Amino acid sequence: MKPHNPPLLELNFFAEKTEIFSNSDRHIARKSERITTMQPRLDSKDLRILRMIQDDCRLATREISANVGLPITTVFARIKRMEKVGIIKGYHAVLDAAKLNCSTTAFVLASFAYQRDGDKTLSQRQVAKEVAQFPEVQEVHIISGDWDIMIKVRASDVESVGKFVVDKLRLVKGVEKTLTCLVFESQKETTSIPLWPPQA
Repeated sequence: MKPHNPPLLELNFFAEKTEIFSNSDRHIARKSERITTMQPRLDSKDLRILRMIQDDCRLATREISANVGLPITTVFARIKRMEKVGIIKGYHAVLDAAKLNCSTTAFVLASFAYQRDGDKTLSQRQVAKEVAQFPEVQEVHIISGDWDIMIKVRASDVESVGKFVVDKLRLVKGVEKTLTCLVFESQKETTSIPLWPPQA
């Protein structure tokens, strides 16, 4: 049986461009530019496949096929297609941090100083990328609000978190001040993404 690949869904939206003309009446001309993007359209079978892979990425194609009611070749083709378009970004083992001497978690908020390095303005994204290189760092996010960057850190103990903040993070050029929030207990940690119903 020939593998069935759902079609690509064309999403159209309009970006409005404004041009101001320098005549006496200062007329404003508005133009609407049609922008077309291509996004994979997922059906209920795709979502079931993704849920199964999220729960256990070691499942064989044969097991997934039996569960979703599709031929093995079709399931294989769908998975490869979702890998190709970047819906499935990778397959990873989930390790127990406590058993690997990384039982302490902290979220560090950092503010960014738009200082100049010679004639070059510092980039907030570049600072975030530099912070992301530290092995203790699990996540780095540029955020809104009073703080600019949020960092998730894993370490063996509170002292190690402190050393990371004082000896590494605060020495990154562009990091102005920090606020460290230690995690006492975690009720939920997951990499799973909630999958919504199929697109109409």
